[in-house]
Amino acid sequence: MARLAPEPAAAVREHVRAFNEHDLDTLMAGFTDGAVWITGSTVVTGRVALTDFFARAMAGLMPTLTVHSLVTSADRAACELVETVTVDGRERIFHIAGFYRFEAGLIATAKIYREGSADV
Repeated sequence: MARLAPEPAAAVREHVRAFNEHDLDTLMAGFTDGAVWITGSTVVTGRVALTDFFARAMAGLMPTLTVHSLVTSADRAACELVETVTVDGRERIFHIAGFYRFEAGLIATAKIYREGSADV
């Protein structure tokens, strides 16, 4: 029996769970091979580049995400998130809006907007 693709809400929640647990393998399994991730002026394309991008983010800042609201349609999701990072021993909090498009239950594109400066 074929595995059903997760609904967008479940896919976003699994993405956030894997990110928070620093589970890079599970995180990357949620992307299409040609996925595009856009954060500010940074554009990362493809699974290989995304793996490096997320590995560096997880190692450097030890971020965690919390979903505050989530709205979905058949192949899209929009969510409000809060990101907590530790920089120089000090906790920083950023409010984020994320907009995702899915193909077969996998993230094909994501546009992430952070409130204020993305500089930490």
